Amino acid sequence: MDVSFLGGPRPQRGVGVVAPFDFALDRELWRWVPDEISLHLTRTPYVPVEVSLDLARLVSEHETLHEAVRTLNAIAPEAVAYACTSGSFVGGIAGERAMCEAMTRAGAVPSLTTSGALLDALAELGVRRVALVTPYTVSVTRSLEEYVAEAGVSVTGCAYMGLTRHIWKVPYRQVSEMAHKAVRGDAQALFISCTNLPTYDVIPQLEAELRIPVISANQVTMWAALRRLGTRAVGPYQALIDPAARSGPARPEIPGLPEVRELPDGEQQQEGWT
Repeated sequence: MDVSFLGGPRPQRGVGVVAPFDFALDRELWRWVPDEISLHLTRTPYVPVEVSLDLARLVSEHETLHEAVRTLNAIAPEAVAYACTSGSFVGGIAGERAMCEAMTRAGAVPSLTTSGALLDALAELGVRRVALVTPYTVSVTRSLEEYVAEAGVSVTGCAYMGLTRHIWKVPYRQVSEMAHKAVRGDAQALFISCTNLPTYDVIPQLEAELRIPVISANQVTMWAALRRLGTRAVGPYQALIDPAARSGPARPEIPGLPEVRELPDGEQQQEGWT
């Protein structure tokens, strides 16, 4: 078959993605990407540590980021994204900015992180009060709460799952249940943390049920990366991506849900909310 009349292939535009060694949702990232964009993924080296603050620090060391970005330089992506929420909030806002600077020095292209993209998304949506869902233990969850608070955004409620491994296996049903536990009172948006937690298909349903924007780690990462390229992420009925989906009636109170409460210092449990 002669395909020369097609005149292709079209020029390739790429986004480099640095992910932790245990990242398992490559397929989900691609769902936000338009046809003309390629994703070029690389992973940080394996370390025998479960999901924790220690792991977050290990997979976000500047030397690790530098080497990861260097593996992408030969294919010349137009931007580089670090796709890990905990790895990019564990050092606070200053730490996140330093990570971006380290990646930019290594690749000479604009760089961003999931947690930096989260703050950009909250600003885009005009959100000052947010509810959180995480798959993490309480210590990692509190680190995220501190990061968001440092940016001047108050946390109205937070549900966590207490997981230290196999986060990509969490079903949508459990994500939805935790979302309803977290969203209480006057939350203006819900953020579902962790790039290893599947969220693509659950976002439209939750936005319809909760009547507020719902954003997730992988979503904000791809949204921010594609904005660097001057293009838009794709995703049906998602308020962050489609401005037409941002208006709607206020979320009604849902009877029968437990009250939000604070955990005592040091308390650990497999599932709960703060």
